[in-house]
Amino acid sequence: MAALLVPGAAVARDLSDSLSREGELLRLDTGEQSRGWEGVGRLDIDGKGFCTGALVAENLVLTAAHCLFDKRTGTRVDHTKIEFLAGFRNGRASAYRGVRRAVLLPDYRYSAAVSAERVQRDVALLELDQPIRNTTVLPFDTDARPRKGDRIGVVSYAFDRAEAPSLQEICGVMGRQQGVLVMSCDVDFGSSGSPVFSFAGGVPRIVSVVSAKAEVDGKRVALGTQLQEPLALLKAELEAGGGYGLSPAPRRSRIAVGGGRDSSGAKFIRPAE
Repeated sequence: MAALLVPGAAVARDLSDSLSREGELLRLDTGEQSRGWEGVGRLDIDGKGFCTGALVAENLVLTAAHCLFDKRTGTRVDHTKIEFLAGFRNGRASAYRGVRRAVLLPDYRYSAAVSAERVQRDVALLELDQPIRNTTVLPFDTDARPRKGDRIGVVSYAFDRAEAPSLQEICGVMGRQQGVLVMSCDVDFGSSGSPVFSFAGGVPRIVSVVSAKAEVDGKRVALGTQLQEPLALLKAELEAGGGYGLSPAPRRSRIAVGGGRDSSGAKFIRPAE
């Protein structure tokens, strides 16, 4: 398991197996509570687990790239065995869709070990087999990367909250390092791919995707990519006819990521078993 060293010691972990938080965590159980968040859905993956995804167009879902890999074998999951359950809540979804193709960044290589390199490329677009044209399930806009101190929020499913999403409305950006956002949102196993929202002007816009967790001075935090440039590359790949039914992943040795510090005080070090 990879390690992320910050003041007070920290451990970074893959989240493919929950989002919890200290303070205000609102479970979106009712129709009134979930109104406006139906574009966030549960991604059921081959009956073995799930991640969170968010609609960014009628036919496109944004999630974390590592959600598309079997962490035991390192191979990609068959895309026909992935289902997006938009607004899933207490046994029912507002829409159910399969996946037609998936697009990852060209230089993304799956690794179970968490590093700056993996987190900054840990984003994927899924093209659905049919668009979702439902007046209650609306795609979210995206926005430029947030700055240190900006207020953000996360909507996710988790292993202990698999039947309804939860909203953590107030957390913040602590800093950026090597293309990785360090956020005060408190995450745990199960919330991979969860959309991170800004609320400028009172409108939620996606600014990142949850990839991994860490600790800073004993406080749990979330790690995610800066979204704008990777998302533009993914959309260009789709428009060019790229994407694929997920075949076995290429294997490549990984090297440790070293790096300097930024305002977050975080420093990536060699993976620790």
